[in-house]
Amino acid sequence: MLPAFVVPETVARQDGAGAEVVLGTTTTPVRFTLGITQSLAQESLDVSIWGSSDRRQWTELASFPQKFYCGTYSMVLDLERHPSVRYVRAQWKMGLWGNRPEAPLFGFYVRADEGRLHQYAGAA
Repeated sequence: MLPAFVVPETVARQDGAGAEVVLGTTTTPVRFTLGITQSLAQESLDVSIWGSSDRRQWTELASFPQKFYCGTYSMVLDLERHPSVRYVRAQWKMGLWGNRPEAPLFGFYVRADEGRLHQYAGAA
C-alpha cells in the first residue's frame, strides 16, 4: 500500500510512534523520507523504522542519523533482508540540552514510497 504516510505531518513535544502501515507481501525496496518542518534550538530528533509480521512483536529495521535541523532526509530499506515483515511504523525520540524548561518541539512527517537500490561498480 505505497505510497503512504507512516507519520502524517505532525507537531510533537514528546517521544512517540506512528500508526502501522500495511506492506503486504512486498519485498521490494522502500524509500522512507523524513521531512522536518519545525525545530527549536538545542534539541535532537531520532527516528527509526520498525517492522512486524504479526502486529504484536516489532523489530527495529533501520534508523535515520540523529537530526537537529529542518530539512528532508531519505533512506532506502531493502525488504528482501526482512521477508516476513508485513507492517511498518515509525518511532521517534526527542532530546534537549541546555537550560530550557520547556519540552522539545519538532514538526515532521515520515513518508514511505517504492524505492530503488543503487549498486555501484567498484574500481577494477
